[in-house]
Amino acid sequence: MLLPVLFILIGFGLLIKGAGWMVSGSSALARKYHISDLVIGLTIVAFGTSAPELVVNAFASFEGHSDIVLGNIIGSNNFNLFVILGIVGLISPFVVQNSTIWKEIPIAMLAALSMYFLAHNFFISGTIGFSRIDGFAMLSMFAAFLYYIFRQMKAHPTQAEATAVLWSNLKIWTLIVIGLSGLVLGGKLVVDYAVELAKQLGVSEKIIGLTIVAAGTSLPELVTSVVAAMKRNSDMAVGNIIGSNIFNIFLILATSALIRPIAYNPKFDFDLYLLLGGTLFLFIAMFSGQKKKLDRWEALILVTCFVAYTIFSIVRE
Repeated sequence: MLLPVLFILIGFGLLIKGAGWMVSGSSALARKYHISDLVIGLTIVAFGTSAPELVVNAFASFEGHSDIVLGNIIGSNNFNLFVILGIVGLISPFVVQNSTIWKEIPIAMLAALSMYFLAHNFFISGTIGFSRIDGFAMLSMFAAFLYYIFRQMKAHPTQAEATAVLWSNLKIWTLIVIGLSGLVLGGKLVVDYAVELAKQLGVSEKIIGLTIVAAGTSLPELVTSVVAAMKRNSDMAVGNIIGSNIFNIFLILATSALIRPIAYNPKFDFDLYLLLGGTLFLFIAMFSGQKKKLDRWEALILVTCFVAYTIFSIVRE
């Protein structure tokens, strides 16, 4: 059992470092061409923190491990919402912008609802799961979300940094290539040895996906949001989490379904209900206590709910 755990940890290390190198190289390349920090944050950094989930799911989908695909997405979104936002709120209660309350949080709810309805084929009769048509539908929603982001940027323009990055093109492209290589190798290790660990422990791939894989691939979001909270940058912390949850469903699940249709295990319904309930709680929390703010007691509720949910999930398995 120690060998699979060791290789999973090595895989997570490669995923995190690979994402970091890729983001650094891509950001340097963007700044060299005077692209603003806002555009970089909403595109390159957002993609970079979601890259581990994307790579892990691409391999899992290709190899036919549907429970790891779904467990990673639902588990990562629940981890982001309950653990990371909870920790950020405990470190420093934060104010949320009007646009996040009335637009981004509802879009995250729409993403979770879309996943639920598409999984159960409410619109098309047949076997429950995600077909390639569902993948195209979610990818279309992702394109609409990107359009919304760029509309926001036009409404609130940000000046690009005046100082050019002094890195050479060789260094920039070396970082990008090494970063992508780390992502690919790390993703392969995580999937292969997560499946092996599940077999050795006698637990389902669903539980491994919801816990170990989901928590590991969410580490970039955790680090980014905690650092942002400590620097009192609540917009980045909240935006990183809400944006990542939208990315995970509309982009990563869509890509996974396009690679190979995904069978849906109805046991995931409970985990999806938790995601929907947590997103609704976050919205309601903006109007309770101090308005437009996640207070410490609300953050504590999020973390406590996740601990209880994790214990319940393992026990009922």
